[in-house]
Amino acid sequence: MAEHDHGAGDRFGPDFWDERYRSASRIWSGEPNPQLVAEISGRPPGRALDVGSGEGADAIWLARQGWAVVAADISGVALERAAQHARDTGPAVLDRIEWRQVDLLASPPEPDSFDLVSAQFMQLPPEPRTRLFTALIASVKAGGTLLVVGHHPSDLTTGVARPPMPEVFYSPDDIAALLDNSWTVEVSEARPRPAKTPDGAEATVHDSVLVATRRAAAGTPP
Repeated sequence: MAEHDHGAGDRFGPDFWDERYRSASRIWSGEPNPQLVAEISGRPPGRALDVGSGEGADAIWLARQGWAVVAADISGVALERAAQHARDTGPAVLDRIEWRQVDLLASPPEPDSFDLVSAQFMQLPPEPRTRLFTALIASVKAGGTLLVVGHHPSDLTTGVARPPMPEVFYSPDDIAALLDNSWTVEVSEARPRPAKTPDGAEATVHDSVLVATRRAAAGTPP
């Protein structure tokens, strides 16, 4: 949810994101990310990590599907807002979500801990991006799923509002290259969806979508 792709200065730090969330009563749509819904609907629930959870729409959707969710974000303002949205849905959802303010680059998630790791639009330059996704990959349990969605580099030529920072865009293959042979890649594609330019013209953007499952070791019980 929290896209590191706006403003100036330390756009990757908590102060920037706290100020951005304070700037409006709502930053995102309030709806779960469509690729999350498309790829995770119907999968048996377990323990999920929602990376950059923002205002909580993805975490709330996952909790409604029966997942126990760790919703992690660098912004305390975002997490307070997300927790209020979860409270509005009732205890059945709220009790399934743990809100965690954390910089996952500085404090990576615990290894082998999640049945699902979902990272939506974590737009970082190559070096911190590699460090982050390497840690996220390690945090997936055997048999678990990694879902990564990001802005594809082709978006830079569409006229749709995007940061003038080509280095933060990536293809699904960039992330797949970090996986070892214990993983099965289910989806690796630039998936089109409709969008609009700042002047209202119709356009098509592409999400980099990677879905991969970590294979269970031979003899490991399901």
